[in-house]
Formats: sequence, structure tokens, C-alpha cells
Amino acid sequence: MIVTKSWLSEWIDLSGLSTDDIAKTLNSIGLEVDRIHEYRVPSKIVFGKVLECEKHPDADKLNICQVDIGSSIRQIVCGASNVRAGLDVVVAVIGAQMPSGLVIKPVQLRGVDSEGMICSASEIGFPDLGKGILEIDSSIGEYKLGQELNENAIFNDDLIEIELTANRGDCLSIRGVSRDLSAAFDRPLQDYTPTDNDERRGIGRIISLSHENDLDVNLHYKAIDLIDFKVPLLVNIRLAQIEEVRNCDVETLLLYITQSTGVILRAYNHSYFVEKDEKSAKIALSVDDKGYANINGMGGVASVVGIRQNDESKVIEPEGTVILEASYIPPDIISKKMSETKIDSGPMFYKTSRGSEPELDRGLAYCIDMIEKYSSSTTFSGNIELINSYKEKVVIVTKQEIDEIIGAKIDKVVVSKILKNLGFNTSKSSTDNFVISVPQFRHDIVNKQDIVEEIVRMVGIDNIPSKPFVFTEENRLEDNYFEYKKRSTYRHRAAQSGFFESIHFVFDEKKVLNSFGFETTVDELELLNPIVQTLDTLRPTLLTGLLKAASTNVKNGYSSVRLFELGSVFTPSRDESLKLSMLFCGDREDESLSNAGKPSKVDFAYFTQKISDIIGNITLVQYETSHSLSHPYQSAQILIEEEVVGELFRVHPNVEKEYDLDTTFMCEIDFSKLDNGLKSAVKTSKYQASFRDLSVIMPKSMSYDKVKSVIEKNATKELVRFYPVDKYSDESLGENMSLSLRFVLQSDEKTLEEEDISLSMDTILEALNSELGIGLR
Repeated sequence: MIVTKSWLSEWIDLSGLSTDDIAKTLNSIGLEVDRIHEYRVPSKIVFGKVLECEKHPDADKLNICQVDIGSSIRQIVCGASNVRAGLDVVVAVIGAQMPSGLVIKPVQLRGVDSEGMICSASEIGFPDLGKGILEIDSSIGEYKLGQELNENAIFNDDLIEIELTANRGDCLSIRGVSRDLSAAFDRPLQDYTPTDNDERRGIGRIISLSHENDLDVNLHYKAIDLIDFKVPLLVNIRLAQIEEVRNCDVETLLLYITQSTGVILRAYNHSYFVEKDEKSAKIALSVDDKGYANINGMGGVASVVGIRQNDESKVIEPEGTVILEASYIPPDIISKKMSETKIDSGPMFYKTSRGSEPELDRGLAYCIDMIEKYSSSTTFSGNIELINSYKEKVVIVTKQEIDEIIGAKIDKVVVSKILKNLGFNTSKSSTDNFVISVPQFRHDIVNKQDIVEEIVRMVGIDNIPSKPFVFTEENRLEDNYFEYKKRSTYRHRAAQSGFFESIHFVFDEKKVLNSFGFETTVDELELLNPIVQTLDTLRPTLLTGLLKAASTNVKNGYSSVRLFELGSVFTPSRDESLKLSMLFCGDREDESLSNAGKPSKVDFAYFTQKISDIIGNITLVQYETSHSLSHPYQSAQILIEEEVVGELFRVHPNVEKEYDLDTTFMCEIDFSKLDNGLKSAVKTSKYQASFRDLSVIMPKSMSYDKVKSVIEKNATKELVRFYPVDKYSDESLGENMSLSLRFVLQSDEKTLEEEDISLSMDTILEALNSELGIGLR
């Protein structure tokens, strides 16, 4: 799409705005500017008037002209075929430097003095109009003889070429582009008011229209008696600038009006629709066998609406009765039709298929007024219309939705003003809701996201503050999915650590459970009709089921049994919860060369590490279970971040013997307390870590928890972690033992020096000595 600044100024006030301002704004609102071209007429080129024009005595193609340039009358020899007395022209006076580099000087042509040059369009830097010298008329606005051309907006103009996306057919006209600029600059779009003349003859005397029902087209017809029409200079200049040319004056004007208003116009010969010996034209609108709407006359098909016009029906001469047609057809209909059944198309099909202006009266009125202004033509009053009903599109969006989609709060007044300037109707809106009627020319607007995009275009993406991305779509996954996902995750972790899943009934044997000290369902809530007597109660634990499964595997010859179960357990009042239980029995590994065929048995530390691999970092605290399945001296509570999540123990030797098991370890964990959230990254130091080992003498009866608590309470910020690495006792230590601890120290600010490490260790030793009375070995 090509526009010029002076052309845009006919539809919107651009005073105070440079071409650069306009181009930047067009880019910011999504109308990408491809190029800008300046039209600047050099100085000393002025308006003149040919007073006299005589043939050169010694040259047939030269004329001697007396030209009034305001301040004086100059004699100029001119060879243009269209030069004549009374013509207003463009004159390059002595000293003018032409765009080609030519400097105008006094010369003699065939012995006759010439003081200047009467110019054509190409000689002053404009596109060639192909008609000799420029014939100046009133269409360019007011001017005075002797006034320099570069003081006139038409000859001091800027051309802007815009690259449009496929959905912006509404901007395939000067008025359409101006409408977007109106919203961007918050300046009103200047509307066109047609001239009214009630004394004209009625159009019904010379035209009648017949049509079939249910046609998806809008048609408006006017008629005019064309007399002595000539295309004004302004029209020729602007069409040449946008690289559009038509051979016929009427076709040239219609192209100009369409380019300006966006309304698709055609002109027909009145006689094409008139039967012999008749005076009234009969226009018939019908649908052909391919589904296209045809305009028919006595001479056959005059045109296919939105596609093409047959040459026989076109107006060629600048005189006679002419039928003017303005048409609109929805672009989605015409584009779909052409893709299904392609036919030859004319030059206006591109605009029709992208979306033309549906306000047909405006385009027709503009065309009629321009013809009457530049000719002696008279127009028939009234018009003939075929109007197809338009189902108005309404989009409802709340102010909150607009702000959420944009990511910033836009003032409601600003939103209303933008939508109004773009042609949307918001008169039915309420305090919180925008009820937006979409204009017919914006066929690309279908939902609230499209409306928000229009607001963002005009506010400017650079004027919206950057914010972190937030996924605003409502999460459609329900809690049961996340529960399933969590179960699946821990099952996979257990399997990856070498455990096999075991699944049992939620029922168990009450007598066995009671013998191990487990509370079972109270009598009033007990099962009334159990499947068998060995499954006569709801299970309160998964442990007994795993013991039975392990016993069966050992009896089948397996020396290493690793099982887990994730399932429901029940309190005596039948409250349900989810537990994860693990069992490891017998050999830690298979027989192999590396262990000489004698694999080690599972021990407390190995089993603890396996559990940590599955559920994450854990802490163990000395603990005595409430049941009798556990070894009294090898049982512990499992803590995750100071919260108790379960218990871990070696199975009591008597129970191992009862079930024919080798060394066996078990744990049971409250599954609801296991983590299922996203892992957060934490900052780590880029400096090297330092390690220090300390061995302290402490009573055998003192628990490690006390030592740990004192160290944590008095640790410096450089202490990252610590853990026991060795325990030693002999006769010389008596009731005491030696506990070796390893400390990891690291700083976020620097590499630790020996003084920093020593200070941290001394602080810990002093605290151990003062609070627990223990010190270095």
C-alpha cells in the first residue's frame, strides 16, 4: 500500500508531525514501512501562465510563448504539443537547477531568445504523466503566479510505502490508513460530506434492478450524464506516484476514489443495459452455475461482482449516460469461492478478496462530487440499492481480562478512545464490561484476544512494562492426576533402586496383627462378612503383608528379597491414609567374582542409603516402635527437614525366625508427607570448599543428637555441613568413646584462609566443652 503525506492529510490533520514521526508510528502500530521517497521541487521553479502562444517561424514543432511569472513576463520557446494560450504551467526561471543537473540559462532556439523552460512532470522530479507539459488546475489547491512550487504541499510531498499483513484489507485505502493513524495520534478522522441537490432528475426513470434472493452482496447504483469530463492534475499525479495508470479518464477517476475511500467502484455504459427502442436500463443480478453473482445486461454478463468487469460494458468516452456502481462482498466468501472454482479476475479482485469498505454511499458521493466539480455533468437524484443483511459481531471483554492479557493496567478512557477511533462501537458497554460492536470492515476481529491486540498496537508494545511470563490459562488438571503422578514417581524410584512392587488386599488377619501390637478396626466398624478368616479386618499397616511375601520368596529359593508396596491403611475408626513400605532381606548383591561368591548381608547403613535414594535426604533419630516387629536396638524415626515421616528398623530376630527370613530391614513412611513439588535452585559458592576432621572424646551413653544440636547452634556461616565418619572405643577409654566428625566449610565471598577455618573450629570446640563437657581426643 502506497500513501503520500498530502493525501493522508485529506482524511486526518497531520500538522506538526514530520514524515519520520508518521513512519515510526506506522511501524509501531503494525503497518510496516518499506520505504520513504521525498518529492522536492527545486527552488526557482514557479507557477506561470501562458498569455500568448505563436508558432516559431523556423520550426514547426516549436512555439514562442509569452509567460506571466508574476513579477514579469518572459519569452519562452516551448516544443510541447499541449502548450497553448491561457494555460497555467510550471516554469523553471533563469538560474534554476533541475533534478537532472541542468542549469537554466538564457538561450536562443532557432534564432529566438528563450528565458526559461516550461516543464513536464518528469523534468521537475515527478513520475512521467506522458502528456507533455504540466497543465496546472485548481485540484492542487490555491497558488499564485510566480509562487515557487515547493511551497505547495502536492509538490513538496513524501511517499510512504507500507507492507500490510493479509488480514489488514481495511488499510488498502488512504482512509483506512488514516483511521489507524487517527487512533494512534488521537486525532479525529475527517469524514466526507456529500453535496446535496434535490433538483436533479430521478434515477428511477432510467434504471431498474431485478435480482434473485439470498445474494451475499451489497450494491449501490447512481447515474450521471457525463459531459466534458477531464481528469484533474491531482488525480494524475497521485496515481502516477503509486504506479497505477488507466487509459480511460472515467476508469482513472474510479481507481483514484477507490484508492482514497476503499470503496470498490465500477462504471457501466448505460446503453449496455438498454433493449432496442427502450430508454430505461434493466440491470439483472443473478447467480451463475459456479456460484458467482453476475451483473447482466442486454449485451450479456457485464461483470462478476468482486471479480472482474467485461470490456464491452466499460465507459470509454468522457460523455454520455453512465451508471456508477459501488459494491461490497465479504472477503471470506469471495476468497473461498475463488479457491473452489477459479476464474479470470480483474485488477480490483485483490482489494475485494482482502476486504473493501462496506460504506458504499461515501465512495459514490465522493465520486459524483468530483465528477461534477471537474466537468459540466449532471447527476440523477436518488440511488438504487441491494442491501444484504449483516449480522453484527459483538465481542464482550472485561477490563480485568484486558489488563490480564496485556500484563499492564490500561486506563478505561484510553481503551474506549482507541476503540472508538478505530471504528468500534462501545456505546452498550457497562462499568466493568466492554460490549464491542465490530465494524464490518474489520472482518479479522473475532474474539477478545483480537480486541486486546488492537489496544496493544495503539498503546505501543514499548510502553507496556516488561513482566515475567505467567501462564494464565486455567489449570485443567485435577488433584487426582497429581496424586497419580506422585505415586508413579515414587514407584519408579523404588524400582530403579532394585525393589520389586508387591500388591496385597487391603484386608489382613486380625489375630496376627494383634499379636504384633497393631491396633485394628473397632468391633462396631469391623467387617461383617469377610472373604476368608485370614482376611477379616482392614489392615493398619503394610508391614505384615510384605513379611508374608518375603517369606514366600525365600522358601522359593531367593537369597535376596527386595520388596515395596504403596497402598492404603486404616485406623481403628476406618480413617484411610496412604503408606509406602520397603523390605530388604538377605544378601546385598548377587554372588560374583568380586565378592568371591560370598555377598555381604544387608545392614542398617546400606538399607538407610537405599531409602534415602528413593525419598531424598533424611535424618534418623533413635526411636522405639509401638509394635513388636522391630529389633529393640536397631530402630529409628525418619525425619525430612525436622518432620517425622515414618520409621525404619531391623526386623526382630524372633520374627525373622518365625517367617524363615535372613537378616531383614523394613521401613514404613507416611506417603502424604513426601515431597511432590518443584525443586528450587539455590545459589552455590564458586570458591573452593575446605575439609576438617575433629575427633572428640564423649561418653558412650551420650547420644549423637546432643552433639549435633550443639554444633548446629554454634556453627559459623562458613560451615556448610558436618557428619560422623568414625567411632572408636577400647579399654583405655573406659566408659568413653572417640567420635570423629568431618566438617565442610565454604564461603560465598572468598577462598577461606587458615585463620577463618581455625576460628570456626575453635568456636565449635568451645561450645562442646562448655555445654557438654567434651573435647578433643
